[in-house]
Amino acid sequence: MDILNKRQPILLFLGDVAVLIISLWVTLGIRFREWPSYELFSIHFLPFLILSLIWTVSFFIAGLYETHRVIIRNRLPEVIIKTQIANSIIAITYFYFIPSFGISPKVTLTIYIIVSLVLIVAWRILSLYIFVSKQKSEALLLGKGSEAEELYVEVNRIARHNFKFVSRADPDSLSSTDFQKELMREIEDKDIEIIVLDSSNEHIKPFLQNFYSLIFSKVQFIDFHKLYGEVFYKMPIDLLTYRWFIQNISATNHALYDMLKRAMDIVISIPAAIIFAPFILAGAIALKIQDGGEIFSIQNRVGQFGKNVRLIKLRTMLFNDDGKWKEEGKFNEVTRVGAFLRKTRIDELPQIINVLKGDVSLIGPRPEFPLAVNEYTEAVPYYNARHIIKPGLSGWAQIYHDEHPHHDDPEKVRKTKDKLSFDLYYIKNRSIVLDIMIALKTIKTFISREGR
Repeated sequence: MDILNKRQPILLFLGDVAVLIISLWVTLGIRFREWPSYELFSIHFLPFLILSLIWTVSFFIAGLYETHRVIIRNRLPEVIIKTQIANSIIAITYFYFIPSFGISPKVTLTIYIIVSLVLIVAWRILSLYIFVSKQKSEALLLGKGSEAEELYVEVNRIARHNFKFVSRADPDSLSSTDFQKELMREIEDKDIEIIVLDSSNEHIKPFLQNFYSLIFSKVQFIDFHKLYGEVFYKMPIDLLTYRWFIQNISATNHALYDMLKRAMDIVISIPAAIIFAPFILAGAIALKIQDGGEIFSIQNRVGQFGKNVRLIKLRTMLFNDDGKWKEEGKFNEVTRVGAFLRKTRIDELPQIINVLKGDVSLIGPRPEFPLAVNEYTEAVPYYNARHIIKPGLSGWAQIYHDEHPHHDDPEKVRKTKDKLSFDLYYIKNRSIVLDIMIALKTIKTFISREGR
């Protein structure tokens, strides 16, 4: 059983490509008022296939392939229309600035954009019904705390899961008698097919033998941490143990990945430094005109294995306080030019130099000030685990965590703890594919000017 419909994004992708190819066939029929011949279709197929693949990247950035963060049905056409507006601009650029395919798609492209929009909306609305499982397996959740309650509610709320929770039990309250008389009877009476449990919980261990007997009854067991991570894209910090970190977090088992990631950092950063150099220069000139002060702000941050790195940014405040939030007698604020640099993220561009030096990567947990790290390490369990890998300019938490703590925020510990849960998910699941996903999502964030 495919518990979380992991094939769904692939099927959606293949469906989108098929619909876009069909849209080309329909477009040619409308354009030339006849059944498209093989020769006519083959002339247009390759350039429009490449265009379709480029469009699917836009669909990915728009979140149209995310299984669990389902777009509400009445918002789906709106999201697709906005995405197709951007895709139309891409298509015009694609055909008119790269005319090597030898076709003149002025009218054809206009018809194609309209036809593909109608068919994509129709296909995606239909997919909402195709991928909703009408027959759901009955599931039992054995877990404690707010994370268990959160998982219970979310799984039952999202229609695309192939199972639903019909019962939940707190393992801390179980006794052998309760288990035999109540829990086992409930599993049988409710025809439970799936049990989600935290096997590291000490109160569950005495019952593992009983659970072993259930596998012969075709009961499927799902690890709580794994399911929680795949549903929320983060890890349940309150339920993690040292054993979990020993089994799942390592700095040495990703040698090939680290080598490929470093190569990707260099290959992307060199042309990026050339492209963005004029923006950095313009920002530097604006800062000098503003107050004649320093152009760059050199900030100490905590890097891999707790070592300090010095990040280079364009100065956005009156002076660099280096994260010394508690220092009194100094008044610091964002300047007018600095506000613009922050809003456009031009202030971040000089950090490309840090990437080339190897201090940070393009993708990874955002590095914090040493003072903040000392404070959070004392207040947040396992906080120093985020330093096991090289920090990055953008990361998983920057994409999915929308509460960025500030030094004077009364809820900064809670927000930092939640942010850490996303960092740990990334550290556990890091891969080149995941880095590419984050990079594409970062482009969306940059264009829409969301987050910080």
